[in-house]
Amino acid sequence: MFDGVLSLDVLSGPLPMAVYGAAAAILIALLLQRPTPRRMRRLALAAIAGVAAAVIVWLVCVRWLNLFGESLGMGNYLWIAAASCGVALCAVSIGRRPRWRTVVAIAGIPVFAAAATLGINANYGLDRTVGGLLAIAVPKPVALTPPTSADRHYDTELWKHWTPPGDMPAHGEVGTVRIPPTRSGFAAREAGLYLPPAARVKHPPVLPLIVMMMGQPGSPDPTFIAEALDRFSATHHGLAPIVIVPDQLGDPTHDTLCRDTRRFGNVETYITQDVSAWAEKNLTVTHDHRFWTVAGYSNGGLCALSFGIDRPDLFANVLDISGEEYSGAEHPDATLRDEFGGDAVAYDRSKPFNRLRSFAHPGTTAIFTACADDPAYHRVAVRAAQLARAAGINTAFVDIPKGGHGAGALNGGLDGGLPYLYPLLGLEAPR
Repeated sequence: MFDGVLSLDVLSGPLPMAVYGAAAAILIALLLQRPTPRRMRRLALAAIAGVAAAVIVWLVCVRWLNLFGESLGMGNYLWIAAASCGVALCAVSIGRRPRWRTVVAIAGIPVFAAAATLGINANYGLDRTVGGLLAIAVPKPVALTPPTSADRHYDTELWKHWTPPGDMPAHGEVGTVRIPPTRSGFAAREAGLYLPPAARVKHPPVLPLIVMMMGQPGSPDPTFIAEALDRFSATHHGLAPIVIVPDQLGDPTHDTLCRDTRRFGNVETYITQDVSAWAEKNLTVTHDHRFWTVAGYSNGGLCALSFGIDRPDLFANVLDISGEEYSGAEHPDATLRDEFGGDAVAYDRSKPFNRLRSFAHPGTTAIFTACADDPAYHRVAVRAAQLARAAGINTAFVDIPKGGHGAGALNGGLDGGLPYLYPLLGLEAPR
């Protein structure tokens, strides 16, 4: 039952409609009263207090503390203001006659907060379920048959030689797996897994691998890349990479800096050693790392670029979707103090842009994507592509006209970046 609640859709369907409906009903119930001067003063006070609270949230969380690293956008500010005004209306209605008005007002406080939470979440479109919103993964184990040693040869022209068998399903499979932190000791949540249609047949071919990381805060949710690859596999005879979406955060509130730290644990070792070793042991993926890709969105995009620079022997391809510029970019002073002990030289040395200037590995391909209406991250992607080209990396930049820094950016980045990867991975004729 608990898993059923966590799986409820929070973007569409009955749950958000019920919450929005309840909020509207409570608002009407509290406003429908005879407009005496005293009541009008209370309503005016509630409106002023609500707007003032929203402005304070903006000043403290966005302008002063920069908790989100960017502007939240007008739509989200309106939700914050609406919720603040609603809660203020509830506060001035408590203790008023008739008695039911107090009951409705008390109930309205969590309802208005929930409505704003769902509205803001819908604007980003990244968390689709109650579990995703609460950063709680619903286990969905995938039955795996470990490959034999004979299953390691990869056909680099798989697109030409593969014939789908009659038992191939139309869609891939999405689930979860637990990847032991054998070498890292990193406390990761269960990873997401996507098996394309070609991997679900009785005798599957050896396939490329994508290691994909999501943003922070966030969950290792494979849904977005699974849906994108299902669309691609439908026009490529069921062929697509196998995808692992590991947890590079451990805790959704942690920015682990894409590196091994005493404070957050050994996330770099976890991704580059534990996850890769588990994939080679348990999945029918090639051991030829020319056909491995590290990908990520936002914080995950930063990690993808970092791991691609550090381990070109492991990941020959990088897909950086609206990635952050460097570790701790939202709080550089605190990161410098807490994680680098005030050593500015070490901090600068860790930043991907600086490491790209001395990067020399001609076999690497890097694809950067960002939305034009997400100016801060768009600037980062453009600069990253420039530096990658200057380093001799095979580079592509996908300029997405619209999508902000949410689901539009992620879906646009996947749809725009995967066409560059398919020929490189042997899943499509070379261009």
